Amino acid sequence: MGLACFTPASAQQTELAATPPMGWNSWDSYGTTIKEDDVKANARWLAEHLKAYGWQYVVVDMEWFVTNPIPEGNSKNSQFSLDEHGRYIPAPNRFPSAANGAGFKPLGDYLHSLGLKFGIHILRGVPKQAVERSLPLADSPYHAADAADTSDTCPWNPDNYGLDASKPAAQTYYDSIAKLYASWGVDLIKVDCIASHPYKGDEIRMLSLALRKTGRPIVLSLSPGAAPIEKVDEMRQYAQMWRISDDIWDLWHSTVQYPQGLGDQFPRVAKWAGLSEAGHWPDADMLPLGFLGPAPGWGKPRSTRLTHDEQRTFLTLWCMFRSPLMMGGNLPQNDAWTTSLLTNREVIEVDQHSSDNHAVISTAKAAVWLAKAAQAGAYYVAIFNLEDASVTPRYSWKDLGLAAERYNVRDPWEQKNLGSASVLSVTLPAHGCALYRVSP
Repeated sequence: MGLACFTPASAQQTELAATPPMGWNSWDSYGTTIKEDDVKANARWLAEHLKAYGWQYVVVDMEWFVTNPIPEGNSKNSQFSLDEHGRYIPAPNRFPSAANGAGFKPLGDYLHSLGLKFGIHILRGVPKQAVERSLPLADSPYHAADAADTSDTCPWNPDNYGLDASKPAAQTYYDSIAKLYASWGVDLIKVDCIASHPYKGDEIRMLSLALRKTGRPIVLSLSPGAAPIEKVDEMRQYAQMWRISDDIWDLWHSTVQYPQGLGDQFPRVAKWAGLSEAGHWPDADMLPLGFLGPAPGWGKPRSTRLTHDEQRTFLTLWCMFRSPLMMGGNLPQNDAWTTSLLTNREVIEVDQHSSDNHAVISTAKAAVWLAKAAQAGAYYVAIFNLEDASVTPRYSWKDLGLAAERYNVRDPWEQKNLGSASVLSVTLPAHGCALYRVSP
Protein backbone atom coordinates (compact mmCIF):
# COMPACT_ATOMS: atom_id res chain seq x y z
CA MET A 1 0.00 0.00 0.00
CA GLY A 2 1.28 3.47 -0.84
CA LEU A 3 1.07 6.61 1.25
CA ALA A 4 -1.67 7.96 -1.03
CA CYS A 5 -4.11 5.49 0.51
CA PHE A 6 -4.03 7.30 3.86
CA THR A 7 -5.15 10.61 5.27
CA PRO A 8 -2.29 13.04 4.65
CA ALA A 9 0.00 12.95 7.68
CA SER A 10 -0.17 16.69 8.29
CA ALA A 11 -3.98 16.81 8.24
CA GLN A 12 -4.44 13.78 10.47
CA GLN A 13 -1.80 14.93 12.95
CA THR A 14 -3.26 18.42 13.35
CA GLU A 15 -6.52 16.79 14.39
CA LEU A 16 -4.60 14.50 16.76
CA ALA A 17 -2.93 17.15 18.92
CA ALA A 18 -4.46 20.51 18.06
CA THR A 19 -3.20 21.77 21.44
CA PRO A 20 -0.28 20.45 23.54
CA PRO A 21 -1.26 17.07 25.05
CA MET A 22 -1.77 17.02 28.84
CA GLY A 23 -1.66 14.00 31.11
CA TRP A 24 0.31 11.82 33.50
CA ASN A 25 3.31 9.53 32.94
CA SER A 26 4.48 6.79 35.30
CA TRP A 27 8.27 7.23 34.93
CA ASP A 28 8.97 9.89 37.57
CA SER A 29 7.18 7.93 40.31
CA TYR A 30 7.46 4.26 39.36
CA GLY A 31 10.36 3.94 36.92
CA THR A 32 9.79 0.61 35.18
CA THR A 33 8.05 -1.02 38.17
CA ILE A 34 4.47 0.20 37.75
CA LYS A 35 1.66 -2.32 38.21
CA GLU A 36 -1.95 -2.34 37.05
CA ASP A 37 -3.36 -1.18 40.38
CA ASP A 38 -0.94 1.78 40.39
CA VAL A 39 -2.06 2.84 36.90
CA LYS A 40 -5.71 2.63 37.91
CA ALA A 41 -5.17 4.58 41.15
CA ASN A 42 -3.43 7.43 39.34
CA ALA A 43 -6.03 7.37 36.57
CA ARG A 44 -8.93 7.59 39.02
CA TRP A 45 -7.28 10.54 40.76
CA LEU A 46 -6.64 12.28 37.45
CA ALA A 47 -10.22 11.71 36.32
CA GLU A 48 -11.61 13.05 39.58
CA HIS A 49 -9.34 16.05 40.12
CA LEU A 50 -7.62 17.03 36.85
CA LYS A 51 -9.69 15.90 33.86
CA ALA A 52 -11.94 18.95 34.05
CA TYR A 53 -8.86 21.14 33.51
CA GLY A 54 -7.75 19.35 30.32
CA TRP A 55 -5.54 16.57 31.69
CA GLN A 56 -6.47 13.37 29.85
CA TYR A 57 -3.59 11.03 28.93
CA VAL A 58 -2.40 8.22 31.23
CA VAL A 59 0.93 6.92 29.92
CA VAL A 60 2.53 3.67 31.11
CA ASP A 61 6.23 4.28 30.64
CA MET A 62 9.15 1.97 30.04
CA GLU A 63 9.39 -1.87 30.12
CA TRP A 64 5.82 -2.84 31.01
CA PHE A 65 6.71 -6.20 29.43
CA VAL A 66 9.50 -7.01 31.93
CA THR A 67 8.51 -9.50 34.63
CA ASN A 68 11.42 -8.63 36.98
CA PRO A 69 11.80 -4.84 36.67
CA ILE A 70 14.19 -2.54 38.51
CA PRO A 71 13.16 1.13 38.85
CA GLU A 72 15.77 2.62 36.49
CA GLY A 73 15.22 -0.10 33.85
CA ASN A 74 17.72 -1.10 31.15
CA SER A 75 18.83 -4.22 33.05
CA LYS A 76 20.82 -6.93 31.29
CA ASN A 77 18.93 -9.49 33.42
CA SER A 78 15.40 -8.58 32.34
CA GLN A 79 12.91 -11.37 31.73
CA PHE A 80 10.45 -10.56 28.95
CA SER A 81 6.84 -11.26 28.12
CA LEU A 82 6.44 -11.80 24.34
CA ASP A 83 3.72 -13.18 22.11
CA GLU A 84 4.25 -15.81 19.40
CA HIS A 85 4.91 -13.07 16.80
CA GLY A 86 7.82 -11.45 18.62
CA ARG A 87 5.84 -8.56 20.09
CA TYR A 88 6.13 -7.45 23.70
CA ILE A 89 2.97 -7.97 25.75
CA PRO A 90 2.22 -6.75 29.29
CA ALA A 91 3.87 -8.79 32.04
CA PRO A 92 0.92 -10.71 33.56
CA ASN A 93 2.50 -10.73 37.04
CA ARG A 94 2.22 -6.92 36.98
CA PHE A 95 -0.89 -6.50 34.81
CA PRO A 96 -3.21 -9.40 35.72
CA SER A 97 -5.95 -8.31 33.31
CA ALA A 98 -3.51 -8.88 30.41
CA ALA A 99 -3.50 -12.66 30.93
CA ASN A 100 -4.74 -15.14 28.31
CA GLY A 101 -3.83 -12.93 25.37
CA ALA A 102 -5.95 -9.96 26.47
CA GLY A 103 -2.96 -7.61 26.40
CA PHE A 104 -3.59 -4.03 27.43
CA LYS A 105 -7.16 -3.98 26.09
CA PRO A 106 -8.82 -4.37 29.53
CA LEU A 107 -6.68 -1.57 30.98
CA GLY A 108 -7.34 0.61 27.92
CA ASP A 109 -11.08 -0.03 28.28
CA TYR A 110 -10.89 0.96 31.96
CA LEU A 111 -9.12 4.24 31.21
CA HIS A 112 -11.57 5.02 28.42
CA SER A 113 -14.46 4.34 30.83
CA LEU A 114 -13.09 7.20 32.97
CA GLY A 115 -13.09 9.51 29.94
CA LEU A 116 -9.29 9.34 29.68
CA LYS A 117 -6.80 8.40 26.95
CA PHE A 118 -4.24 5.59 27.13
CA GLY A 119 -0.55 5.86 26.29
CA ILE A 120 2.35 3.40 26.34
CA HIS A 121 6.12 3.64 26.00
CA ILE A 122 8.10 1.48 23.58
CA LEU A 123 11.69 1.24 22.44
CA ARG A 124 12.38 1.41 18.72
CA GLY A 125 13.28 -1.85 17.00
CA VAL A 126 12.54 -5.54 17.48
CA PRO A 127 13.15 -7.65 20.63
CA LYS A 128 16.51 -9.42 20.54
CA GLN A 129 14.75 -12.46 21.97
CA ALA A 130 12.35 -12.53 18.99
CA VAL A 131 15.31 -12.50 16.61
CA GLU A 132 17.21 -15.20 18.49
CA ARG A 133 14.09 -17.42 18.55
CA SER A 134 13.35 -16.66 14.86
CA LEU A 135 9.71 -15.88 15.68
CA PRO A 136 7.38 -15.40 12.69
CA LEU A 137 6.01 -11.90 12.10
CA ALA A 138 2.21 -11.64 12.15
CA ASP A 139 0.33 -11.80 8.81
CA SER A 140 3.50 -12.19 6.75
CA PRO A 141 6.05 -14.71 5.37
CA TYR A 142 8.82 -13.01 7.37
CA HIS A 143 10.57 -13.77 10.66
CA ALA A 144 11.97 -11.32 13.20
CA ALA A 145 15.52 -11.85 11.94
CA ASP A 146 14.41 -10.65 8.49
CA ALA A 147 13.63 -7.20 9.96
CA ALA A 148 16.54 -6.68 12.33
CA ASP A 149 19.79 -4.80 11.99
CA THR A 150 21.81 -6.77 14.54
CA SER A 151 24.66 -4.23 14.37
CA ASP A 152 22.33 -1.54 15.79
CA THR A 153 21.29 -1.41 19.44
CA CYS A 154 20.20 1.42 21.70
CA PRO A 155 23.33 2.74 23.49
CA TRP A 156 21.62 2.69 26.88
CA ASN A 157 19.14 -0.17 26.62
CA PRO A 158 19.92 -3.81 25.70
CA ASP A 159 16.38 -5.08 24.94
CA ASN A 160 16.12 -4.61 21.16
CA TYR A 161 17.90 -4.60 17.83
CA GLY A 162 17.22 -1.72 15.47
CA LEU A 163 15.35 -2.29 12.21
CA ASP A 164 16.87 -2.19 8.74
CA ALA A 165 14.63 0.10 6.67
CA SER A 166 15.87 -1.47 3.42
CA LYS A 167 14.23 -4.77 4.38
CA PRO A 168 10.46 -5.12 3.71
CA ALA A 169 10.15 -7.10 6.96
CA ALA A 170 11.05 -3.96 8.94
CA GLN A 171 7.86 -2.14 7.94
CA THR A 172 5.96 -5.40 8.44
CA TYR A 173 7.15 -5.63 12.04
CA TYR A 174 6.14 -2.05 12.84
CA ASP A 175 2.79 -2.64 11.12
CA SER A 176 2.26 -5.68 13.35
CA ILE A 177 2.92 -3.88 16.63
CA ALA A 178 0.86 -0.84 15.58
CA LYS A 179 -2.08 -3.11 14.75
CA LEU A 180 -1.74 -4.79 18.16
CA TYR A 181 -1.61 -1.48 20.04
CA ALA A 182 -4.60 -0.15 18.12
CA SER A 183 -6.55 -3.28 19.12
CA TRP A 184 -5.73 -2.47 22.75
CA GLY A 185 -7.19 1.03 22.38
CA VAL A 186 -3.87 2.86 22.69
CA ASP A 187 -4.11 6.63 22.03
CA LEU A 188 -0.45 7.68 22.41
CA ILE A 189 2.87 5.92 21.82
CA LYS A 190 6.06 7.33 23.28
CA VAL A 191 8.96 5.84 21.30
CA ASP A 192 12.39 5.91 22.91
CA CYS A 193 15.95 5.87 21.54
CA ILE A 194 14.69 7.42 18.31
CA ALA A 195 14.82 11.25 18.55
CA SER A 196 18.40 11.43 19.85
CA HIS A 197 21.34 9.20 20.92
CA PRO A 198 20.92 8.58 17.91
CA TYR A 199 18.28 10.21 15.68
CA LYS A 200 16.59 7.53 13.53
CA GLY A 201 14.62 9.16 10.73
CA ASP A 202 13.84 5.91 8.87
CA GLU A 203 12.31 4.30 11.96
CA ILE A 204 10.28 7.45 12.73
CA ARG A 205 8.87 7.33 9.21
CA MET A 206 8.09 3.58 9.37
CA LEU A 207 6.36 3.90 12.75
CA SER A 208 4.30 6.87 11.59
CA LEU A 209 3.18 4.96 8.51
CA ALA A 210 2.34 1.88 10.61
CA LEU A 211 0.19 3.94 12.98
CA ARG A 212 -1.69 5.59 10.12
CA LYS A 213 -2.41 2.19 8.56
CA THR A 214 -4.34 1.17 11.69
CA GLY A 215 -6.95 3.88 11.10
CA ARG A 216 -6.86 4.71 14.82
CA PRO A 217 -5.78 8.23 15.82
CA ILE A 218 -2.61 7.57 17.85
CA VAL A 219 -0.29 10.39 18.97
CA LEU A 220 3.39 9.69 18.20
CA SER A 221 5.81 11.08 20.80
CA LEU A 222 9.56 10.90 20.12
CA SER A 223 12.16 10.53 22.86
CA PRO A 224 14.72 11.24 24.27
CA GLY A 225 16.22 14.65 23.54
CA ALA A 226 17.83 16.65 22.41
CA ALA A 227 16.07 16.11 19.08
CA PRO A 228 18.05 17.79 16.27
CA ILE A 229 16.48 21.15 15.44
CA GLU A 230 17.56 20.82 11.82
CA LYS A 231 15.18 17.82 11.54
CA VAL A 232 12.12 19.80 12.63
CA ASP A 233 10.37 19.55 9.24
CA GLU A 234 10.80 15.77 9.17
CA MET A 235 9.53 15.40 12.75
CA ARG A 236 6.52 17.59 11.98
CA GLN A 237 5.73 15.38 9.00
CA TYR A 238 5.63 12.19 11.05
CA ALA A 239 5.11 12.96 14.77
CA GLN A 240 3.09 15.09 17.18
CA MET A 241 5.69 15.54 19.96
CA TRP A 242 9.47 15.37 20.21
CA ARG A 243 11.75 15.91 23.18
CA ILE A 244 14.13 18.89 23.10
CA SER A 245 16.38 17.73 25.97
CA ASP A 246 17.49 14.77 28.01
CA ASP A 247 15.38 14.00 31.11
CA ILE A 248 14.57 16.97 33.36
CA TRP A 249 14.40 16.09 37.05
CA ASP A 250 13.80 18.01 40.28
CA LEU A 251 16.95 20.11 40.40
CA TRP A 252 17.80 23.62 39.24
CA HIS A 253 21.13 22.96 37.54
CA SER A 254 23.03 19.84 36.52
CA THR A 255 26.70 19.43 35.67
CA VAL A 256 26.12 16.10 33.89
CA GLN A 257 24.20 15.13 30.75
CA TYR A 258 21.68 13.00 32.68
CA PRO A 259 19.69 14.23 34.44
CA GLN A 260 19.17 17.88 33.50
CA GLY A 261 17.69 20.63 35.68
CA LEU A 262 14.99 23.26 35.30
CA GLY A 263 17.48 26.14 34.97
CA ASP A 264 19.26 24.29 32.17
CA GLN A 265 16.10 24.31 30.05
CA PHE A 266 15.86 28.07 29.47
CA PRO A 267 18.30 28.34 26.52
CA ARG A 268 16.76 25.25 24.90
CA VAL A 269 13.18 26.48 24.95
CA ALA A 270 14.35 29.89 23.67
CA LYS A 271 16.00 28.13 20.72
CA TRP A 272 12.88 26.08 19.90
CA ALA A 273 10.40 28.93 20.44
CA GLY A 274 8.38 29.66 17.34
CA LEU A 275 8.64 26.09 16.03
CA SER A 276 5.46 24.87 17.72
CA GLU A 277 2.36 24.57 15.55
CA ALA A 278 -1.02 22.90 15.91
CA GLY A 279 -0.44 19.15 15.82
CA HIS A 280 3.34 19.41 16.35
CA TRP A 281 4.90 20.23 19.70
CA PRO A 282 8.52 20.45 20.87
CA ASP A 283 8.38 18.73 24.27
CA ALA A 284 10.27 20.14 27.27
CA ASP A 285 9.76 16.87 29.23
CA MET A 286 7.71 15.79 32.23
CA LEU A 287 6.80 17.69 35.40
CA PRO A 288 8.68 16.12 38.38
CA LEU A 289 6.31 17.69 40.92
CA GLY A 290 4.68 16.35 44.07
CA PHE A 291 5.81 12.97 45.45
CA LEU A 292 8.29 11.07 43.27
CA GLY A 293 7.91 7.51 44.46
CA PRO A 294 7.70 4.72 45.46
CA ALA A 295 10.33 3.85 42.82
CA PRO A 296 11.34 6.82 40.65
CA GLY A 297 13.28 6.31 37.44
CA TRP A 298 16.15 8.33 38.95
CA GLY A 299 17.15 8.76 42.59
CA LYS A 300 15.47 7.74 45.83
CA PRO A 301 11.75 8.16 46.63
CA ARG A 302 11.18 11.77 47.71
CA SER A 303 8.98 14.81 47.55
CA THR A 304 10.16 17.04 44.73
CA ARG A 305 13.26 18.97 45.72
CA LEU A 306 12.15 22.05 43.80
CA THR A 307 11.04 24.98 45.98
CA HIS A 308 7.52 26.34 45.61
CA ASP A 309 8.97 29.25 43.61
CA GLU A 310 10.85 26.86 41.31
CA GLN A 311 7.75 24.72 40.81
CA ARG A 312 5.76 27.77 39.72
CA THR A 313 8.64 28.76 37.43
CA PHE A 314 8.63 25.22 36.00
CA LEU A 315 4.97 25.30 35.02
CA THR A 316 5.09 28.94 33.86
CA LEU A 317 8.01 28.27 31.50
CA TRP A 318 6.39 25.10 30.11
CA CYS A 319 3.15 27.00 29.50
CA MET A 320 4.82 30.03 27.89
CA PHE A 321 6.72 27.61 25.63
CA ARG A 322 3.52 25.62 24.96
CA SER A 323 5.11 22.31 25.86
CA PRO A 324 3.03 19.18 26.31
CA LEU A 325 2.27 18.86 30.03
CA MET A 326 2.89 15.40 31.48
CA MET A 327 2.73 15.26 35.27
CA GLY A 328 5.25 12.82 36.78
CA GLY A 329 4.43 12.83 40.49
CA ASN A 330 2.37 10.17 42.25
CA LEU A 331 -1.09 11.71 41.89
CA PRO A 332 -2.92 10.12 44.85
CA GLN A 333 -0.18 11.55 47.10
CA ASN A 334 -0.55 15.11 45.80
CA ASP A 335 -0.74 17.84 48.44
CA ALA A 336 -2.98 20.88 48.04
CA TRP A 337 -0.10 23.03 46.74
CA THR A 338 0.77 20.62 43.93
CA THR A 339 -2.88 20.24 42.97
CA SER A 340 -3.28 24.03 42.86
CA LEU A 341 -0.41 24.22 40.34
CA LEU A 342 -2.18 21.78 38.02
CA THR A 343 -5.70 23.22 38.30
CA ASN A 344 -5.22 26.91 37.52
CA ARG A 345 -7.35 27.44 34.44
CA GLU A 346 -5.81 30.82 33.62
CA VAL A 347 -2.29 29.39 33.57
CA ILE A 348 -3.31 26.29 31.58
CA GLU A 349 -4.95 28.66 29.07
CA VAL A 350 -1.47 30.03 28.29
CA ASP A 351 -0.23 26.55 27.37
CA GLN A 352 -3.28 25.58 25.37
CA HIS A 353 -4.29 28.75 23.52
CA SER A 354 -1.57 31.43 23.39
CA SER A 355 0.43 32.17 20.22
CA ASP A 356 3.62 33.83 18.96
CA ASN A 357 5.40 32.62 22.11
CA HIS A 358 9.04 33.74 22.35
CA ALA A 359 11.77 35.04 24.63
CA VAL A 360 12.25 38.80 24.38
CA ILE A 361 15.11 38.84 26.93
CA SER A 362 17.39 35.84 27.42
CA THR A 363 20.52 36.12 29.56
CA ALA A 364 22.27 33.99 32.17
CA LYS A 365 20.52 36.01 34.88
CA ALA A 366 17.01 36.63 33.55
CA ALA A 367 14.50 35.57 30.94
CA VAL A 368 11.39 37.41 29.80
CA TRP A 369 8.82 35.76 27.54
CA LEU A 370 5.99 37.29 25.56
CA ALA A 371 2.98 35.64 23.92
CA LYS A 372 -0.31 36.72 22.43
CA ALA A 373 -3.44 35.80 24.39
CA ALA A 374 -6.47 34.41 22.57
CA GLN A 375 -8.33 37.71 23.15
CA ALA A 376 -7.37 40.33 20.55
CA GLY A 377 -4.90 42.91 21.86
CA ALA A 378 -4.02 40.99 25.04
CA TYR A 379 -0.63 39.47 25.83
CA TYR A 380 1.06 37.26 28.37
CA VAL A 381 4.34 38.40 29.91
CA ALA A 382 6.46 36.07 32.07
CA ILE A 383 9.53 37.33 33.95
CA PHE A 384 11.97 34.72 35.29
CA ASN A 385 14.76 35.25 37.83
CA LEU A 386 17.57 32.79 37.05
CA GLU A 387 19.79 34.02 39.88
CA ASP A 388 20.30 32.44 43.30
CA ALA A 389 19.15 35.59 45.14
CA SER A 390 16.08 37.80 44.93
CA VAL A 391 15.99 40.60 42.34
CA THR A 392 13.68 43.50 41.46
CA PRO A 393 13.63 43.88 37.68
CA ARG A 394 11.93 46.86 36.04
CA TYR A 395 10.82 46.93 32.41
CA SER A 396 9.03 49.48 30.29
CA TRP A 397 6.44 48.14 27.88
CA LYS A 398 8.72 49.17 25.01
CA ASP A 399 11.50 46.99 26.50
CA LEU A 400 9.11 44.07 25.94
CA GLY A 401 8.10 45.04 22.42
CA LEU A 402 4.68 46.37 23.43
CA ALA A 403 3.49 49.65 21.95
CA ALA A 404 0.91 51.14 24.33
CA GLU A 405 1.81 53.60 27.10
CA ARG A 406 -0.20 51.79 29.77
CA TYR A 407 -1.62 48.31 30.17
CA ASN A 408 -4.16 46.76 32.49
CA VAL A 409 -2.38 43.96 34.36
CA ARG A 410 -3.76 40.69 35.72
CA ASP A 411 -1.89 37.97 37.64
CA PRO A 412 -3.12 34.55 36.40
CA TRP A 413 -1.43 32.63 39.22
CA GLU A 414 -3.17 34.70 41.89
CA GLN A 415 -6.20 35.32 39.64
CA LYS A 416 -6.17 39.00 40.60
CA ASN A 417 -6.39 42.26 38.66
CA LEU A 418 -3.47 44.53 39.56
CA GLY A 419 -4.70 47.73 37.92
CA SER A 420 -3.12 49.85 35.20
CA ALA A 421 0.66 50.31 34.88
CA SER A 422 3.14 52.22 32.72
CA VAL A 423 6.05 49.93 33.72
CA LEU A 424 6.48 46.42 35.11
CA SER A 425 8.42 46.18 38.34
CA VAL A 426 8.34 43.16 40.63
CA THR A 427 10.51 41.60 43.33
CA LEU A 428 11.25 37.98 42.46
CA PRO A 429 12.73 35.40 44.85
CA ALA A 430 15.63 33.17 43.78
CA HIS A 431 14.55 31.11 40.74
CA GLY A 432 11.12 32.70 40.97
CA CYS A 433 8.86 34.19 38.31
CA ALA A 434 5.91 36.44 37.65
CA LEU A 435 3.23 35.85 35.03
CA TYR A 436 0.95 38.62 33.79
CA ARG A 437 -1.89 38.96 31.34
CA VAL A 438 -1.85 42.50 29.99
CA SER A 439 -4.27 44.43 27.77
CA PRO A 440 -4.30 48.09 26.68
